[in-house]
Amino acid sequence: MIRALLVFVGLVLAAESAVAQAPAAPAPAPAAAPAVPKTWSSMSPQQQQLLKSYQGKWDSLPPERQQALAGGSQRWLSMSPEERSSAQQRFTQWRAMPPEQRQQLRQRWQQYKGLPPEQQQRVRESFNRFRQMPPDKRTELRKQWRQMTPEQRRGVIQRPPAPRPAAPHPPQPPRRGGR
Repeated sequence: MIRALLVFVGLVLAAESAVAQAPAAPAPAPAAAPAVPKTWSSMSPQQQQLLKSYQGKWDSLPPERQQALAGGSQRWLSMSPEERSSAQQRFTQWRAMPPEQRQQLRQRWQQYKGLPPEQQQRVRESFNRFRQMPPDKRTELRKQWRQMTPEQRRGVIQRPPAPRPAAPHPPQPPRRGGR
């Protein structure tokens, strides 16, 4: 599923960038506060257990890496068993990818993060609609996309989404006098 999401985000980002009138300057990176080293003893015993392979070299890790590992271990500990299983599957898929594909996906993620919030929301909504399609429809949509010219793809992206039918409202009883 993560591969499908990333492929779809890549397709949308490719189309979005093809639609852009002028190349946008990359958003300046926010000035990050300098990372403060995290001491081994400041972590919980559960975090230390998860990160035990780093114990001997912890003090030599850059502070950013220490913070990332400590934050990741805390997130892992806060996950349900189902979430952990899903995360483990995604990690296994990620590790199985060739390095070039991982790099391409990192770049696409950065492109996505650089989009304005409303465009990010459109991408998420489009992906959710895509994910809810039956597998054969998704396969057909991918095939059609690959066969389109860049101009055709731009036309699809620029087209506003089809309006969704409004949910029927139950009949209202007639009003009687007053408000």
